[in-house]
Amino acid sequence: MSSALLLALLGVTLTLPGVQALLCQLLRHNSVFNVSALPVQWTAEQEQCGSGEGCQDTLMIIENGPQAMVVISKGCTKGEDHEARVTLHRTGPGLSVVSYTHVCREADLCNDLSNSAPVWAPPLQTAPGPLRCPACLSTDSCAGDVTEACPEGSTHCYNGVLRLVGAASLPLPPPSSGKIFTRLQVQGCMSQPGCNLLNGTRDIGPIELRESCNVKDFPICDYGTNIVTSSSLTHEPVYWDPELVQLCDAGQECQETLLLIDAGDNSALLWSKGCSRAGAQDSQATSIHAGPTGVLMASYTRFCSSNFCNGANSSSVLLKSLPRPAAPAPGGLQCPSCVNIFGSCSQNSPRITCPNSTAHCYDGRISVKGGGVTTTVGIQGCVAQSSTSLLSHTRNIGVFSVHENKKDNDNYNRNPLLQSGAALTASLAQVLGLGPALALWYGGLCVSR
Repeated sequence: MSSALLLALLGVTLTLPGVQALLCQLLRHNSVFNVSALPVQWTAEQEQCGSGEGCQDTLMIIENGPQAMVVISKGCTKGEDHEARVTLHRTGPGLSVVSYTHVCREADLCNDLSNSAPVWAPPLQTAPGPLRCPACLSTDSCAGDVTEACPEGSTHCYNGVLRLVGAASLPLPPPSSGKIFTRLQVQGCMSQPGCNLLNGTRDIGPIELRESCNVKDFPICDYGTNIVTSSSLTHEPVYWDPELVQLCDAGQECQETLLLIDAGDNSALLWSKGCSRAGAQDSQATSIHAGPTGVLMASYTRFCSSNFCNGANSSSVLLKSLPRPAAPAPGGLQCPSCVNIFGSCSQNSPRITCPNSTAHCYDGRISVKGGGVTTTVGIQGCVAQSSTSLLSHTRNIGVFSVHENKKDNDNYNRNPLLQSGAALTASLAQVLGLGPALALWYGGLCVSR
């Protein structure tokens, strides 16, 4: 592999000798202003561009009665040069959308737009018509309970949501990180029906635009995955703080899925947060798939459609729903205990004394895939029946697809060489020809030792 190709794969920009990389103004910002505060001005930082890159200016204004959303994007680009261009995507009366774009390479800092004056002009005074509509521009949600008189010529009320992303890759750092990353709910007056505020526009400079009149579309979700192992996950909550957020596509919703597996001395917690098409909207469930005595497998799932609704920050959302029975009396059976997030368990796993409500040893694997998690978890522990399925034939847990692969546990539980304690003692008693009563007594004596 050539060094140039290797640098490209690593995301390192290589500037050729004799080619001077441009210096461009850098700014990414979006805010809702009162129209009375326009035109607005701004001060940009600077960034060094890669070889062949130019400077770009992008300004977008969505005006809606007394409010306006101003979106600014300045920085380096690989796009072709073009002169400053103003485009009217939607003209009034009522809602209007206008943009300014410019790409240049003639000099450092040539993307020098510093205010919104070239794009915005005070709206013309228009007599009110008979139609009244809610008027709202909100990065959260619109209540819709206050209406305003629409300008003359308005015929319909618009109620939709816009998705604005100024980077191609998702998920992204939170919106406070200086990226164009916005979900904007819009209510206002229009001169035509339908969900077409943008007149089909899908890109303005580096800003990707999507529109929907299902106001639950494009929620912003916490995003992250993790797998934690410990010996106390059933009693002590695990806390997390997702560092990324994800802006969903149309038809998606936020999800969070937690899966807890405990085998006595070992336990693992798998969790995932983000966007998903799976699940029923605004649903929440806690399920115990196996246990609670012996091997425990429990899950918490939530699907929801409002911003950051998948915001649980600890496993307590699952733990608080788990039953807390008194500690069961120990039985006579001993089984290997293992939860291995990297595959199968060893034949030399440490043994534990099983509760008296369990009578067999389990040895198997659970494959988990989905929501950014892909792993196979090896599990050994105590169960009530040799035919026990930890998943009870469940194939999906929240966003996870799960598949169980058991070893021949019946054979394991029939083989006295693989066990110790009462089961082994009873087997030896039978081999020696002792009676049932003596076998039970001998087994009890052995366990007490």
